[in-house]
Amino acid sequence: MSRITCPVMNSKLTTAERAAATINDGDRVGMSGFTGSGYPKAVPAALAERAKNEGGDFGIELLTGASTAPELDGVLAEAGVIRKRLPFQSDPALRKSINTGHTEYVDTHLSHSAQQAWFGFYGNLDVAVVEVSAVLPNGLLVPSSSVGNNKTWLDLADKVIIEVNDWHPRAYEGFHDVYYGTKLPPERRPIQLLDPLQRIGDPYLRVDPEKVVAVVETHAPDRNLPFKDPDENSKAMAEHVVDFLRFEITQGRLPENLLPLQSGVGNVANAVMAEFAHSEFENLTAYTEVIQDGMLDLIDTGKLTAVSATAFSLSAERAALFNAKAEEYKGRILMRTQEISNHPEVIRRLGIIAINGMVEADIYGNVNSTHVMGSSIINGIGGSGDFARNAFLNFFVSPSTAKGGKISSIVPFASHVDHTEHDVQVLVTEQGLADLRGLSPTARAKKIITNCAHPDYRDRLQDYIDRAAAANPNGQHTPHLLAEALSWHENYQSHGHM
Repeated sequence: MSRITCPVMNSKLTTAERAAATINDGDRVGMSGFTGSGYPKAVPAALAERAKNEGGDFGIELLTGASTAPELDGVLAEAGVIRKRLPFQSDPALRKSINTGHTEYVDTHLSHSAQQAWFGFYGNLDVAVVEVSAVLPNGLLVPSSSVGNNKTWLDLADKVIIEVNDWHPRAYEGFHDVYYGTKLPPERRPIQLLDPLQRIGDPYLRVDPEKVVAVVETHAPDRNLPFKDPDENSKAMAEHVVDFLRFEITQGRLPENLLPLQSGVGNVANAVMAEFAHSEFENLTAYTEVIQDGMLDLIDTGKLTAVSATAFSLSAERAALFNAKAEEYKGRILMRTQEISNHPEVIRRLGIIAINGMVEADIYGNVNSTHVMGSSIINGIGGSGDFARNAFLNFFVSPSTAKGGKISSIVPFASHVDHTEHDVQVLVTEQGLADLRGLSPTARAKKIITNCAHPDYRDRLQDYIDRAAAANPNGQHTPHLLAEALSWHENYQSHGHM
């Protein structure tokens, strides 16, 4: 049975190829998708094929919610279609296009992208391509597995293409809370959100049917990637985090059921959630960006009672299980636009405990979460900045070494800084945890070197700071040896090890 029950929308049903033909060279296009879920499955491939067949220099500027999948970012990057991209990406082909200079990349905080589009900072939005799970008789759209920036793209775009994907459960209706109360300064008002499951918006996306130029039906899964079983390092880091939260409870700084949790994307974050499943904590809540396997497991055990997010990011097995019993999760999961899921005001008010990954941190607590050796982008800052700066308590986690010990994740000076020392509270590696709250830079350095650095690198880090202090009698606050600050990275590039 068709998921398109609106006569007006049904009359616009067409092929992906004809839909793609409505996108012009140079268009600025907003597409749905957040961490590999809820992205259009057919139109991007048709657009890439069209570009290949036409030849020439066909290209677009592409805006999404966050990362998508090979069926979107991948095929368009391989076809050379993406001239500019924002706000977040993780596709290998697109990453190569960015790092070789073929695609401009604007790495933007996820809470900023929708409002900056409304402010007009990115220019006019020509086309929106948005996946939904159903179109109701009155034309309202039932969102799919991510909400992201879809509301903004549908509102701002001159033309709209809708993909209706019946792989998603029809039971998605009722899972979403789309906030339509956002206004531009000076008319902006406080967002009265006081609880992770509080509804402040509508269950549906709206679109002006006059703007819809094509509707395409699909049946295709999201980019559901497997999670690795937690390794010893991940388990150790998860244990450090959970033990620290226990300590905070004993100090009277946290309630016994903690405060709402935020967990970044990836295997380490998933391992932390698994550790909560083995802990004594009960009646947990989450106010986060992405729901991964570990959070669904916590819901199933009853330890996690409420989750607010903007998207799913599940393994194929877990996605199949969710789709089969989606109705059972209603009332425990609420999916919002990313301008609300990542909103600094809400994060600050709810007192979020934020747990995010990093590439490296330096001895003073500056964190690089996006670049390799200072120049090559991996993905983007995503929502880590939204949560870290505004959280009640934030953690940055990483193994202490990479590449078989050839790279230290604790370095004299970070080769790229996404989160300054002012925004970083707790660093965690498998070696231990450094609580940096209320410490001066040199006191931070002592804790980071002692608690977080791998033993193979501790003496060299201590030697660096000792010599830096001796060389800067009037620079004792944050002593550095400028000629050596990035020498570890240079060593790796020249010799294959730090």
